[in-house]
Amino acid sequence: MKNLFLLGAVAMLLIVTHSTQAQDNSSTQAQDNSSTSSSSHSKFYLKVVGGYFFSVSPGQFPNVGPYPPQDLHTEFGASGLDTISRKVLTGSYGEGFRAGLSVGYNINKYFAVEGTFNYFHSKKNLMTRQRATMAGSGKELGHVESHGYVNAIDFAPSLVVSPGLEKVNPYVRFGVIVPLWGRLYIETDATQVSSPAGIPPGTQVVTNISRKEEIKPNPTVGFQGALGVSFTVSPRFDIFVETEYKNVPVRSKEKEITEYNETNTLINGTTGAVVQSLPGRTINDLSVAEKNTKYVTTLDQSSNTPVNQQGTKVIYKDDNKPANDLKSYINIGGLGLNAGLKFRL
Repeated sequence: MKNLFLLGAVAMLLIVTHSTQAQDNSSTQAQDNSSTSSSSHSKFYLKVVGGYFFSVSPGQFPNVGPYPPQDLHTEFGASGLDTISRKVLTGSYGEGFRAGLSVGYNINKYFAVEGTFNYFHSKKNLMTRQRATMAGSGKELGHVESHGYVNAIDFAPSLVVSPGLEKVNPYVRFGVIVPLWGRLYIETDATQVSSPAGIPPGTQVVTNISRKEEIKPNPTVGFQGALGVSFTVSPRFDIFVETEYKNVPVRSKEKEITEYNETNTLINGTTGAVVQSLPGRTINDLSVAEKNTKYVTTLDQSSNTPVNQQGTKVIYKDDNKPANDLKSYINIGGLGLNAGLKFRL
């Protein structure tokens, strides 16, 4: 894909060079006179653009806490826990909607520079699904499902090269992407049926957990390139369509659980009827280690990792410090189709 945009840029540059060499003084004067109506405008212009991007390089999603990126169905029977089905979950956070506002400057009729502020919202991706059932009855004993999506704001400086045609003007645009802000949001819902000590005979506890976490990224720089066509509709306005490729690798920096709700219900183990509601934890009951995570490239004996678990509470080496986990990597790049309006100031 990068080679395609590079080839397009080279071809466009050759067109510009050929056009320049073919001009003489008289033709240049004629062109200047024909463009008198547009010369009254500033060389600056504004663009608004919207589009949709598609994933072109899907990969395996990162783990969601202790859960790998798998769609896993296990069954508990007389022989223990058996795997019924297992599927690796893959995809990309590069698929989604993008909207942008650009400020541009025409160096001459062949070259322009642009600076674009973009907002991107990816589609939701299934990151993990774990389901355990009872053999024979099919009764669900536990279920965990997580979905993730990305919101991001970036700044994209670029160079625009075109042959400088009047009515229908093809162009090549290429540059870099500098993310200014971004979050990977992960929403998880979990259900577990258990029989802890101390509950009345014949009863079970159903635990439901809903939580949302935000993963902050490390600074990064990406690549972007586009092939497009601009159509003049008036002396001040153009409309344009383009196909754009972007590649923005992102690695995790830290994570925070921002929403957490846990309910516990005592039920009749045979009929499923509710016996009573039991206390559950909220976000204020989470320890610092449960709520916050700092990502590292290597886990060793000094890392703050889990050492035990009591019900839904995870015990760390130091509950009063952020936990440590391995860095994960995602890509919010993709291939998109854009359309927009250009206004000459």
